[in-house]
Amino acid sequence: MEIKQTAIPGVVLIEPRLFKDDRGYFFESFSQRDFNAQVREVRFVQDNESKSSYGVLRGLHFQKPPHAQSKLVRVIQGAVLDVAVDIRQGSPTFGRHVAVELTEENHLQFFIPRGFAHGFSVLSDEVIFQYKCDNFYAPQNEGALAWDDPDLGIDWKIPADRVILSEKDKHHPRLKDAEWLFDYHEDLYR
Repeated sequence: MEIKQTAIPGVVLIEPRLFKDDRGYFFESFSQRDFNAQVREVRFVQDNESKSSYGVLRGLHFQKPPHAQSKLVRVIQGAVLDVAVDIRQGSPTFGRHVAVELTEENHLQFFIPRGFAHGFSVLSDEVIFQYKCDNFYAPQNEGALAWDDPDLGIDWKIPADRVILSEKDKHHPRLKDAEWLFDYHEDLYR
């Protein structure tokens, strides 16, 4: 696998080594040994998968400590714009985001560390989206930010009038109004 750094340290793209022939393709989608050596030591404990249609926007979500989560995400079918927002107060990149297009053709994976809000918008007719988490889902520790916060300046690559949100995702605070955020100097990997 090849690791590609982004504008925010710790948030990385992973390009797997793809083997293609007339039968199709093969690639190793995850190796704990290689991930620990090339990205950081993380122990993933839960895999999730979602299916969504064009215009669905999920996010911007995170979990608060002690249930904070890192995520390793990828697209099985279709295409998304995937976004990670730095919500670590005191970070030199606080409030900045990285947005990448993940597709079934490019096979890229996106690693979002703890201390970031995460979301994606569906760019294809349908998408199957898969992610690994390094902590279990804890609904009592959910946090989220408004997907359309103008201070974040995220271009979700779909018209605002075509965005499909859950009822919950319609009512999250802007970053400047959030009651709880991460501390940049806190050890998030205890």
